[in-house]
Amino acid sequence: MRALCGKLMCLRRRRLRSGGGRVYYGGMSTFTETITLTNARDLGNADDGIIPASKIRSITVEACVDTGAWFLVINEKTRADLGLEITGSSEAVLADGSTATYPVTEPVEFRWKDRKKSMEALVIGDADEILFGALCMEALDLMADPVDECLKGRHGDKALYRVKSTRLRSLRRLHKRPAPRP
Repeated sequence: MRALCGKLMCLRRRRLRSGGGRVYYGGMSTFTETITLTNARDLGNADDGIIPASKIRSITVEACVDTGAWFLVINEKTRADLGLEITGSSEAVLADGSTATYPVTEPVEFRWKDRKKSMEALVIGDADEILFGALCMEALDLMADPVDECLKGRHGDKALYRVKSTRLRSLRRLHKRPAPRP
């Protein structure tokens, strides 16, 4: 079950030294979560009335939560089931440090409970699991809880998105400045 997680996941082994000079290794466990993947183009086409809502291609999968992976990683079967087009390719670094080039799809919507976002997915043809990477978690305001081995909302039950803008900061500064004296 965890073959792909073991193959691709960066275990992030760190050398932890104690006072006695011993070296301990700390790793991260993996776990799965249920997510729903939907063809984002189908969603748009259904909104525009081009296809009926019943024709939207969507699947629910058990995905390996992988904080060592950046993106959503799917296999060829999942790509075909969702009808996702290949839009390019990208190099990826595997857990063993080697690099390979893999196809990248058009955006796919991923949903966890009541949260949803869309992004491109990396396709590793022979992968036996879906990887739910760090950018997916960040997009949904989620964090991996290694103790309970589950995803949790970073800010509770509702997603909280940070919006920072230099324009907003400069507007705040303008409002704090005292009025010029006549």
